[in-house]
Amino acid sequence: MKEINTNIEGILLTPLKIIDVPGGAVLHGMKMSEPGYNGFGEAYFSRVESGVIKAWKKHNLMTLNLVVCVGQVKFVVYDDRPGSISNGTFYEVSLSHENYYRLTVPPHVWMGFQGQDNNTSTLLNIVDIEHCPEELDRLDVSKINYDWSLGL
Repeated sequence: MKEINTNIEGILLTPLKIIDVPGGAVLHGMKMSEPGYNGFGEAYFSRVESGVIKAWKKHNLMTLNLVVCVGQVKFVVYDDRPGSISNGTFYEVSLSHENYYRLTVPPHVWMGFQGQDNNTSTLLNIVDIEHCPEELDRLDVSKINYDWSLGL
């Protein structure tokens, strides 16, 4: 499967396979041969309640590979990198079992997400370095002008 071009430089949206097997499906996450794989640091799950917004974070070293395995999550990426051809651009995508992709977010762009399911959603993040709080920047949700009330 080939990744989908997005409107922000370095952002990849890669279709993933869901294989139906008796007793429950197998949901692919990432192979080391796929675009977006830059090495393995750690994998972790994050839960987000319905309607809750977790924004904004910008990693300075870490590449994110985000997969929604339960529920539905809206991701918003904002590029404010000086010199980037997509500077000033937003990219948004809603991921779920029905829209099963992996979102790859490179360092130096702002990212946030919002739970869109009626129940708690769960996402998997496969990153290329171990978590280090010193390598990321945070902003309050109000500091980047984006209307989270808009649906996809």
